[in-house]
Parts: sequence; C-alpha cells; structure tokens
Amino acid sequence: MTRALFVCGKARSRSPTAAQVFARWEGVSTDFGGISNDASDALSADQLDWAEQIFVMEQRHAKRLVEKFRAVMRGKQVINLGVRDNYTFMQSELVDLLIEKAGPHLRQGKRR
Repeated sequence: MTRALFVCGKARSRSPTAAQVFARWEGVSTDFGGISNDASDALSADQLDWAEQIFVMEQRHAKRLVEKFRAVMRGKQVINLGVRDNYTFMQSELVDLLIEKAGPHLRQGKRR
C-alpha cells in the first residue's frame, strides 16, 4: 500500500480534498496536513515519517517543509502539484485537477 501525504497551507480545501479523493483508490492510504502556523490540521513530524510520497500544492510549501522539519525530510521526495489556492473543499474542478496532477504518481492505485 502506498502511503501518500498531501500538504497545503491551512489544510482547509486542497490537501483534505486530495486525501479524500485518493483514499478511494485501491492500494493508496492517505493523510493530509497544513504547513501554516494557523492550519486547521497542523502537519506533524510523525505524518512526514509515515509518508512514502509527499505531495505539496505549491513550491513554497516544499520550502517550508524543509525549514520546519529538516531532520525528518532527509531523503524524502516531495512532489509539487502546482495547485493554487483557488478552490473550495471537494470542488469538482479541484478534484479533476488533483487526479490529473497526482494521479500519475499514484497510478498503481485504481479507483474503487
């Protein structure tokens, strides 16, 4: 099972949507968190340690990951999806974009 972690700023729309969408894929286990200090679900070192694949929505999130969790991030690959904060939770356009951008990285998983 692939363990995929989705990270955005405040964990209100993009990363929780991604976690919910890909949790439905066979062979994929998901979690999410926010890197901002005021995130709804703040990211933890344990989540990063658990993850096999780490997806960030914007490059600035990847930079903050390294700054905030330097020791845990050693050897971890981060995939920047390039998804701007222009969507609401589970908005259909966001779901489609996430499948388009993250789906190929999780291609061994299939929708249930």
